[in-house]
Amino acid sequence: MLYSFEDYALDTDRRELRRGASLISVSPKAFDLFAYVIRNRERVVSRDDLLSSVWDGRIVSESALTTCINAARHAISDSGEEQRLIKTLARKGIRFVGAVREEREPADSSLKKIVDSSKATLSLPDKPSIAILPFANISRDPDQEYFADGITEDIITELSQFSELFVIARNSSFQYKGRTIDARQIGRELGVRYLLEGSVRRLGSRVRVAAQLVDALTGVQRRGKRYDSRLEDIFAIQDEVVRSIAPMLVSHINKAEIEHTLLKPPATWQAYDYNLRAVDGLASLWLLFKEELLYEARGFLEQALAIDPTYARAYANLSSTYSTAWSNPLDGDYLNPTALDRAYQLVCKAVQLDANLPQAHSQLGLVLTWRCEHEVAVAEFEKAIYLNASFTDWRFALCLVLAGEPSRAIDVCATYMRLDPFFVPIACGFMGLSHYTAGHYAEALPLSRECVSRTPNYRHAHTWLAATFAQLGRREEAAAAAAEVLRIEPSYTIRGTQRWASCFRLSEHRDHFCEGLRKAGLPET
Repeated sequence: MLYSFEDYALDTDRRELRRGASLISVSPKAFDLFAYVIRNRERVVSRDDLLSSVWDGRIVSESALTTCINAARHAISDSGEEQRLIKTLARKGIRFVGAVREEREPADSSLKKIVDSSKATLSLPDKPSIAILPFANISRDPDQEYFADGITEDIITELSQFSELFVIARNSSFQYKGRTIDARQIGRELGVRYLLEGSVRRLGSRVRVAAQLVDALTGVQRRGKRYDSRLEDIFAIQDEVVRSIAPMLVSHINKAEIEHTLLKPPATWQAYDYNLRAVDGLASLWLLFKEELLYEARGFLEQALAIDPTYARAYANLSSTYSTAWSNPLDGDYLNPTALDRAYQLVCKAVQLDANLPQAHSQLGLVLTWRCEHEVAVAEFEKAIYLNASFTDWRFALCLVLAGEPSRAIDVCATYMRLDPFFVPIACGFMGLSHYTAGHYAEALPLSRECVSRTPNYRHAHTWLAATFAQLGRREEAAAAAAEVLRIEPSYTIRGTQRWASCFRLSEHRDHFCEGLRKAGLPET
């Protein structure tokens, strides 16, 4: 069923939310909640209704429920204050109040044409290509969803380290989570020859992982295998999956390279489990930009490191929570030198513990960018790509823009968009900033607008949009974008942003950016 409202479309069969031709990222649980509310828009949906239908009768905390509702609102540019589409009725529940048009067969609609054109067939790369689809959680406990997702993500990361393979990024693979789609269609949409799909069942101290390799050109299963072990051996299972699949895809990969490229696991699975919970929370943080999500992820990572003080990935992720807090107005750590110092110490520890971990080098590159050490920052991102040719970290584009290389940043974004066809919202923002810095305002505008529509709480995206509108001479729209900046951060000033903008290596780029903010009418002090 397709539900159209305003300029949005919710496709419950494809499990997609779109605004025009843009796919909007939304967590599976928030999507389910939104779909339930819009299907039952003729009445008020109570808390019990949501728990029964969206959470299958399980009891969840009030904060978890509120977070999920807020995520659904943010996906459609609504808010708890405005309640334009999802309205809360005190002590009763919530209701979708927008005008909706239902379409069962949208074959002739303009929306269908937009969707089809945005999913044009991609040509196959010149080397073996694969997408790892989200492994299904078939445990008795639905709360183990993060565990199945973490297994999937780690297999993606490990296979990505083979230079002979073209591996689709996690974000695009996870667009198919919870959906039943023909393998050949997925192969066409992602531009890959093979798919890896599977399931995870966790029961007590035991875990079972089943994996199947599918030829996306024919839809035929090429290989399938089941792995059973205790949780302490979960890393051995991941290694075995990689060892089983990689040689089939690239026959000349030898055992020595496989052993070299496998991730260094933590000492205990409990630390790994906490890291997975944190990664799940960080994904939501970078969509919603809520401080409580930051603290929750940080808490999980601190618990992981308390169990395993040698866990490099947990150090890199913990560093990311501090650099995110330093660069975004979430709490008192915004532009606080102490937070940046902490991020630097943590990521240096990660690199020390595992010099072959791409995530550690890219995080170090970001921290060095904020420290205005541009040459070594770029070198660290390049090191991450050297270690894993399929590694995608959109922050490399930001690093290059601030280092005075906007044209290269645009090229990096284009390359990443092929590896990640369903790219994250922040990718649009960084590419838009790259075009703005290069003086390509017309090219920057749609990118910044898409970033704003998909991450309405990301304040930086609103400043980039305001500056772009201003440089194009569209004063009313620039003023509207500036008002959104002040909505998110009422104390915002250009003087405060100059501290962030001081990270531009070239003074003309910094001045160009601040000029756009002034033209948009944002307050100087």
